[in-house]
Amino acid sequence: MSNKLLAANNPLFRCLKTLRVFRGISTGAACLNSVNLKGRSFLTLKDFNSHEIKSLLWASADLKHRIKYEKQYLPLLQGKSIAMIFEKRSTRTRMSTETGFALLGGHPCFLTPQDIHLGVNESYKDTARVLSGLCDIVLARVYSHSTQEELDKEASIPIINGLSDLYHPIQILADFLTLQEHYGSLSGLTVSWIGDGNNVLHSFMMTAAKLGVHLKIATPKGYEPKDSVIQEAQRLSKQHGTQLLLTSDPMEAARGSDVLVTDTWVSMGQEEEKKKRLKDFHGYQITMKTGSVANPDWTFLHCLPRKQEEVDDEVFYSNRSLVFPEAENRKWTIMGLMVSLLTDFTPQIPMLKF
Repeated sequence: MSNKLLAANNPLFRCLKTLRVFRGISTGAACLNSVNLKGRSFLTLKDFNSHEIKSLLWASADLKHRIKYEKQYLPLLQGKSIAMIFEKRSTRTRMSTETGFALLGGHPCFLTPQDIHLGVNESYKDTARVLSGLCDIVLARVYSHSTQEELDKEASIPIINGLSDLYHPIQILADFLTLQEHYGSLSGLTVSWIGDGNNVLHSFMMTAAKLGVHLKIATPKGYEPKDSVIQEAQRLSKQHGTQLLLTSDPMEAARGSDVLVTDTWVSMGQEEEKKKRLKDFHGYQITMKTGSVANPDWTFLHCLPRKQEEVDDEVFYSNRSLVFPEAENRKWTIMGLMVSLLTDFTPQIPMLKF
């Protein structure tokens, strides 16, 4: 183990320090070791149970540990290729997927509607069937979630949702790996979302309860998450014994929280609504005042890109902010996901504490 990994202030070391003994004989470890996601698509975390999500986080932590800290070369995807379909521009999704797939020995292919006949001269149905014969997996960052579903229906290879108007599941894997590293475990944490009822929030709602995480949500009236997502989140909360609060009061949501989270108030495609949205979201900016009612060791997450009206500089650049480790973990979690969907992968590090 490298000296860098052993540094006491290394977040991964803090996580691993409590995991010194392998838990291979425990029920939890046995369940995670038996998870096999090879050949699955990843459209929404609604389709993945607790053990499967934990397995993805474990795989991601394993790759980060072995590649970043132990400097191992792991060509787990050598000879494989990924088609990356982007209807929406991106920094983190493109860079994490492209560099991550290449780091694992595979070949990434970046495609935009200007590069291929997507949805114009060639249907999504035909595109899915063509790509199934040319590559091993597809990541699609698109406007409509129905596009993800159509690609998945017609493809014979796994489809990863790189973002849609309904869900952003790969972001949530990075968020929970970041919290796992920082706090050492996830169960019992309280996450407070303060902002828009958007695709990132929907993915939080499909995941938090499965990891034993309580979720508080503050959105302005008229910007609540979708009713169908709320109903499913309520069912999951009841099933897993976690708390779910929906309010329009940011301070109520922040009270007693471990993690404050927000996102853009004006997503791509909503630019014409900007003036109205900024007015409707008045009072929702996360500041140290917001954090004054949270737990003493509260932290902050934002999936980026960030605008100052969403969170001020004092919070964003403070030592409470985990946004840059969170951004880096987009790479390790997409790598863990791709390896899990394409290979029979078993992590080598001790099982994470959940």
